[in-house]
Amino acid sequence: MNTSSTPIAGRCTLVGAGPGDPELLTVKAVKAIQAATVLLVDDLVSEEILAYARPDARIVHVGKRGGCKSTPQAFIERLMITAVREGETVVRLKGGDPFIFGRGGEEVEHLREAGIECAVVNGITAGLAAVTSLGVPLTHRDHAQGVVFVTGHAKTGAGAQEDPTDWRALAAMAHNARLTLVIYMGVAGARHIERELLYGLSGDTPVAVVQHATLPHQRHIATTLDGLQARIAEAGLASPAVIVVGDVLRGLAAAALPADADRFGT
Repeated sequence: MNTSSTPIAGRCTLVGAGPGDPELLTVKAVKAIQAATVLLVDDLVSEEILAYARPDARIVHVGKRGGCKSTPQAFIERLMITAVREGETVVRLKGGDPFIFGRGGEEVEHLREAGIECAVVNGITAGLAAVTSLGVPLTHRDHAQGVVFVTGHAKTGAGAQEDPTDWRALAAMAHNARLTLVIYMGVAGARHIERELLYGLSGDTPVAVVQHATLPHQRHIATTLDGLQARIAEAGLASPAVIVVGDVLRGLAAAALPADADRFGT
């Protein structure tokens, strides 16, 4: 904790930019962006969203995307702390929601250790936006009593496990408790995820993969669990994408995905 008696002149807000479509920003998010003098912006935040920034705002791109070279997290946190201490109104603008696989929790902890309190503005997370774009829910009284958000991208670095997620246990839980699985950053590890989930879920479990959810260039596929990796390769899908697994997808209207309706038994 910062023990300095010097008052901190600036302030910081973590803002969720949502899944990409600027019309899905909250009013509170827009107000925070408009007030910022410094914006530290993730790679997936669109230029349309940055158009809300004031003309004299300093925009710093600190791209972080799975599988690509990223700005070190420690460097981003130092930038945030330095700018606040210099009296800036800082917005850390993150794709989706800051507290769902966005490292928002880590950033808040480091700011508090520096004596800086931080506000948080939620954003629509990609896992919700992805299924909504297909016209289906994450939960349904007939098909799913709950939903699990899980990352398919394990933490890297010293001391990190090769894959800390017990996919077999997760599959058994999803089967027994009738849960929808929403897997972020899972495309690169789809072969492993498919193999492990098949220990607890049937091969004909419906799966959808949505890339660039809510954006004009959104793409998606529908398949079954035993064909997940093959269909991803066939379609050439890559990050950023969300994998959704579960019986809620049986409700996909034939008109929405005509080529794949027979896969789900609709």
